[in-house]
Amino acid sequence: MKPLDLPWLAANLAARHLVVAVACALVAACSFAPLVPQPPPAVATPPPAVITPAPTPSIIVPAPGEVTSPAAIEPGPAALQLAAVGDIMLGGSAVPKLRREGYDYPFLLVQPILRQADVVFGNLEGPLTDAGQAAPDKRYVFRSPPAKVAPALAAAGFTVVSLANNHTMDYGVEGLKQTMAALDEAGIQHTGAGMNLQEARRPAFVKSGDYTLGFLAYSLTFPESFWAQGQRPGTAFGHASHVRADVAAARDQADVVVVSFHWGREATTELRDYQSKLAHAAIDSGASVVLGHHPHILQGIEYYKHGIIFYSLGNFVFGSYSRKATRSIIALLNLRGAKVLEVKLIPVNVDNIELVFQPQPLVEEQANEVIVELKRLSKPLSTTIMAVNGVGLVQLSGQTTPRLLSEQEY
Repeated sequence: MKPLDLPWLAANLAARHLVVAVACALVAACSFAPLVPQPPPAVATPPPAVITPAPTPSIIVPAPGEVTSPAAIEPGPAALQLAAVGDIMLGGSAVPKLRREGYDYPFLLVQPILRQADVVFGNLEGPLTDAGQAAPDKRYVFRSPPAKVAPALAAAGFTVVSLANNHTMDYGVEGLKQTMAALDEAGIQHTGAGMNLQEARRPAFVKSGDYTLGFLAYSLTFPESFWAQGQRPGTAFGHASHVRADVAAARDQADVVVVSFHWGREATTELRDYQSKLAHAAIDSGASVVLGHHPHILQGIEYYKHGIIFYSLGNFVFGSYSRKATRSIIALLNLRGAKVLEVKLIPVNVDNIELVFQPQPLVEEQANEVIVELKRLSKPLSTTIMAVNGVGLVQLSGQTTPRLLSEQEY
């Protein structure tokens, strides 16, 4: 995996500085109401998805002076790097800009980071469709052009996406069908929604080098009519018993299991009790990584037992001019099998009023400010984070301080 060239990024960003004198109203997504009774359990265990190869792994070499207090690392196959980002919705207020600049435009400044990873995951918020009818009685509905967005996601490096969210069914079953077809054609795996409950719960399997990764995704957000039930199409609801069973089944077929949840309350850093309970259940059942979405802003990070939990990764590229959703991260996780070796946090500016739907990696003081905030949010979760050259590092088991690994330790 290639090194992060932060000086290059800083120079590149300075050269591409944008000034936008546009004040736009906050586009709020659907509010989260208290959970209602959960849908009935599935009758059968979902069959596995087709395993799709991912790019061959590479190695990141840390900058001089970044490695401290070496720890013993068990020998084994080469490590794999997973990159994870927050909410992606290339519609809404972003449409005029993207029609002019193209749908590759949002990813130009973050693509060098994403492309260094072996597997890249994000939450695709909203269908890729020009078909179907807008959901009735829903205040905010989104969609984006499948023939343009799916190839742009593939070019940016995305390997797999979650469809388990409160916008996937904005244009009904036809919209969902077209979304899945567009992703399939672009070679992007997807999980968390389907033509029935069994299909919605089915994991996506990705083969990368020596490893097979299994991805599962669940939505705990309204409207309830979007949840798959029996033979009804929709998203997989995050029933705890489903999560435990699905993770255990996926772990039997995969070296690494990653679980995505669409949950919590928008625009707040406070966690709901069920978030930690579900996240812990996923780790206890065999998952190594839990990725949270929906709040649109960053929430705390928890290192729990052998796994890492990101309660919210915030927005990534989202078509709204939000005054609250201005900072995010790209999470880079180095794994050997199910073991998490290293967790790096790359701060990103996602302030669309300033940048107009083109996220920029942050450097120096602005990057450190994001790490300091994540450190504050994660302290109540008994998780230690520190900043090294503008990159956040999570302290893992066996480390006296968070640190970057050396090439030999991969």
